[in-house]
Amino acid sequence: MTADEQEHAPAGIDVSQPSFARVYDYFLGGKDNYAADRQVADMVMELVPEAPVVARGNRIAIDRAVRYLAGEVGIDQFIDIGSGLPTASNVHESAKDVNPGVHVVYVDNDPIVLAHGRALLTENGVATVIQGDLYEPEKIFTDPALTGLIDLSRPVGIILAAIIHHVPDERDPRAVVRRLHDFVAPGSHFALTHLHDSGDDPRVEEAKKILQSGLGGSYFRRREQIEGFLDGLTLLEPGVVNVTEWRPNGPAGPLEHPLHSQMVAAMARKDA
Repeated sequence: MTADEQEHAPAGIDVSQPSFARVYDYFLGGKDNYAADRQVADMVMELVPEAPVVARGNRIAIDRAVRYLAGEVGIDQFIDIGSGLPTASNVHESAKDVNPGVHVVYVDNDPIVLAHGRALLTENGVATVIQGDLYEPEKIFTDPALTGLIDLSRPVGIILAAIIHHVPDERDPRAVVRRLHDFVAPGSHFALTHLHDSGDDPRVEEAKKILQSGLGGSYFRRREQIEGFLDGLTLLEPGVVNVTEWRPNGPAGPLEHPLHSQMVAAMARKDA
């Protein structure tokens, strides 16, 4: 980290420690990242130069999921938990293309997301960002900024994009997701993307080590484990699939890139 970077960082934020949100921002070609973030990202890309392909594939899958929910399902309110920094195809932008009346709340535990998000979200009454922790859902769903924009008595779209793979097994990711069910109405949908251990790429093990040492944990899991995180919900077609295969705009066809097999997407509905 340079002295200039710390000087220009938002007040109270130590940018000498890498963050998930800023590493992801770097992968997507964003500018809201610092030397510590770029160091971790560069280590990953030295091993897997195509890592940004996975990040972009994740964003595209979430964009399709949001458009499906806002258009075909008719959901007009979304909560994006672990949203990261604002980037291209934000949830509120994708949803508004289909339904101009949507409301969106972004949630992240990184204070820099709060600082940058509030500066960029200028459409009052459409979207806001709050600081919240996935492990403390009761605080998220009772935050006045959220309840002022989201009617929790009606269905919502819960976005869990590339966040559950940061939950270690000892924190019981299945229970973490299950706790969210209690705060939303029947008819709510959960869209999830997760790093996938396909079992056929030897670079995954080394990538795990880099991410876990630099960021404190990113967990590649098998497909059946990821599907288990949606227990208690109705899993929608096509199930847990590679990000490029989740309801593509045209025929699914072959994977656009071999590394797309390292990120999967799924959607499930709360029926009761």
